[in-house]
Amino acid sequence: MALSYKKIADIRTNYSKQDLTEASVAANPIDQFHEWLNEAIAAEVEEPTAFVLSTVSPEGKPSARVVLLKELSSQGFTFFTNYSSRKGQELEHSPSGCFTFFWPALERQVRVEGQIKKVSAEESESYFHSRPRGSQIGAWASPQSKVIKSREELQHADEAFTAKFSDTEVIPRPEHWGGYLLQPERIEFWQGRPNRLHDRILYQNADGNWQISRLAP
Repeated sequence: MALSYKKIADIRTNYSKQDLTEASVAANPIDQFHEWLNEAIAAEVEEPTAFVLSTVSPEGKPSARVVLLKELSSQGFTFFTNYSSRKGQELEHSPSGCFTFFWPALERQVRVEGQIKKVSAEESESYFHSRPRGSQIGAWASPQSKVIKSREELQHADEAFTAKFSDTEVIPRPEHWGGYLLQPERIEFWQGRPNRLHDRILYQNADGNWQISRLAP
């Protein structure tokens, strides 16, 4: 079937907005990420906290999905999800993963690799109760990643839990729902440059100290 638009191979952008040097980055990658995230928010890019989470199955097969970053601290990057989901099951088997942020409006990408562990129940409780009530009910209604017969099945479950908690002021957090923290071991900042000679600055954790190096594009 003939394509009605340009050939895929002919679609390209020559990046040229900014540069990235070893001298210009922060000594700590969390500080550098804070700076880039704030610039993405200020530039009003769509979904600036969205990232691709990559995990590995027990069979060694990779899988990926888009998730939202909910907290950033000196300890690392936090997101929340259903522990019984596919990603939760894969993290239970292999507790490591990779985050990939992409802000095309700024011609930037960040890759974060490290160990992933569950956050405390208290932290999960705090975030769960900060969510809209409908989202809290949704966490009860959705058997995330499981096969369901129809959209109606999901809607009926949502209605059932809405009714169940109708007289409940504080909805309890499901035990199968909570947060994960990725503790970074390796963070790469990528800045698009002309002629595909992109800037890639890598931070690697060596016994608690961050070593900075440049990678060839």
